[in-house]
Amino acid sequence: MKKRIIPLLLALALVLTGCGGGSSTDTDNARLRVVTTTYPIYLFASALTRDVDGVVVERLDTGSTSCLHDYTLSVNDMKKLAHAQVIALNGAGLEDFMDDALATSEAAVIDCDEGVDLLPALTSHDVEDGHDHDHEGHTHDGVDPHYWMDPRRAVQMVENLAGGLSQADPDHADDYAQAAQRCAQQLSGWAQELDGLFADARRRGVDIPGLITFHDGFQYFAAAYDLPLLASIEEEAGSEASAKEIVEISQLVREHDIPAIFTEVNGSDATANAIGRETGCQVWMLDMLMSGDDVPQDWGLEKIMEQYISRLKGDLETVREALG
Repeated sequence: MKKRIIPLLLALALVLTGCGGGSSTDTDNARLRVVTTTYPIYLFASALTRDVDGVVVERLDTGSTSCLHDYTLSVNDMKKLAHAQVIALNGAGLEDFMDDALATSEAAVIDCDEGVDLLPALTSHDVEDGHDHDHEGHTHDGVDPHYWMDPRRAVQMVENLAGGLSQADPDHADDYAQAAQRCAQQLSGWAQELDGLFADARRRGVDIPGLITFHDGFQYFAAAYDLPLLASIEEEAGSEASAKEIVEISQLVREHDIPAIFTEVNGSDATANAIGRETGCQVWMLDMLMSGDDVPQDWGLEKIMEQYISRLKGDLETVREALG
């Protein structure tokens, strides 16, 4: 469905006339205004710019939804984009809703997916047996855009952000490069630590039967920690799975003796609950990191980055508790 986009010139007029709310803040005179499209990018950009004066990092209102397939820019979003000098995108087809806005913007654009090893989009929600029963047909240009769910790929995201910020603000290129190195070191160390969450269980012979998720965004998460992804259903409110699909996933749960299936915290849980009632398995929630609190001004780089990794760690601990 064609999305309704408000042109940037109109958004700027709304800012000048006060339409749509909003008030002056101490960030209005920022030297460099960076607008990010997702919460992980917001965290990474905030960490990279924490020690650089005059940089303000904002994010679009995308945290209000679990899935960006049908997201529409809000008036508040357009206000931010109208004043942005830099726009940082996830890329990989996630921000199709930005096409018209980017066409009329003079801001520098950073594409965080440059050089990232992207996985093909899941085209059927039964990953294991290959049954082809697409749900809503969301393929994001043929690749899976949810690569921020793997901390090793997040290292490349940070490097891309630092490179783009250095081009937009060359006087502080060394600051961004040094911050990126610190972020990368943290991410690499945490990636090794998170690997250990399942290592002990596997050494003791604990069998992890596999994940069934009700959002298509956990492929990178599963691959990063060698968790078999048995099924992935992209489900949104008003587009729940059919009765046939519920029967097929229920059979998969019974076949693998799966004790728990997983929804996304901001997503629909209608089908998952139906399968839970049918099979007796529990329904747990995983976090896609789409939403989160603003970063306090007194937080340093390390603490900002900890917000990202603590959320991933929470997901891993949820999986371990639910399936272990």
